[in-house]
Amino acid sequence: MTKKNIRIGTRESQLAVWQAKQVKDMLYQYGFSAELVYIKSEGDIDLKTPLYEMGVQGIFTRSLDAALLNDNIDVAVHSMKDVPTQLPKGIIQSAVLPRGPVNDLLVFKNGHDFLNNESYPANIATSSLRRKAQWLNKYPHHYIHNLRGNVNTRLRKLTEENWDAAIFAQAGLERIDLRPENSKVIDWMLPAPAQGAIMVVCRKEDNYTFDACQNFNDESTALCTRIERDFLRTLLGGCSTPISALAVITNNNIHFKGNILSLDGSKKTTIEKVVSKQDAVNLGKTAAEELLINGGKEIAEEIRHAVN
Repeated sequence: MTKKNIRIGTRESQLAVWQAKQVKDMLYQYGFSAELVYIKSEGDIDLKTPLYEMGVQGIFTRSLDAALLNDNIDVAVHSMKDVPTQLPKGIIQSAVLPRGPVNDLLVFKNGHDFLNNESYPANIATSSLRRKAQWLNKYPHHYIHNLRGNVNTRLRKLTEENWDAAIFAQAGLERIDLRPENSKVIDWMLPAPAQGAIMVVCRKEDNYTFDACQNFNDESTALCTRIERDFLRTLLGGCSTPISALAVITNNNIHFKGNILSLDGSKKTTIEKVVSKQDAVNLGKTAAEELLINGGKEIAEEIRHAVN
């Protein structure tokens, strides 16, 4: 098979470029030449409209996927949690990189003692419906503010606005060495499905690129993120919903946690399951179906009516 230069599509943000460079380095490691191709996404252009008002399905992936289908690039690199659970026709997953930190991070201005003050109406910034719902479930007396933009922009906005803290993905800040000292892991908050993972996609008929990327596909991360995304797809399907999931492999078992919350955080249904890796093929789907039976259906219907 004739060797070709693999064109890697990436958004222009610092974090997106970091992710794309990881893929480029891995391709080099296995003897493939590659270059980065920069493409703007709708999510990068509009920094004011809340994500959940932008028809958020694939907001950060559509432009790259279009470039891929138009043969302007050979692979697209995405933060996996931003990728719709149903990939566009003609595009397939070619690799998942080893997972980074999965947690969310609270970056605060003047300490975090306010978290212990049940009468203090703190101002917290995030554009994520999932983070907003979980935060309000635990701190119903706090106020949530919309925070958009790339990591650098959001950190700057936190310093400029009259907010007490903002919520970020731990992996995003740590990968580009931007995690501030004034931050703490939110260990009680369940992450978004596939948070901390990076997905590489290519055209379905491009066997050369698919095989090249399979060299660095991490099977454990691929399995856990597939379970989490199956859970999301079975419940609602959208990547901007107050649904959380985390699958972890321990001693050949899969430990799974998932939840769904109402948009205002007042209602919450959770599920936990432990199964062997051999029995985990349909774990995400069965966990979601069990959750729906045990109170999740009412919340899911409420969300559908609110966002449609």
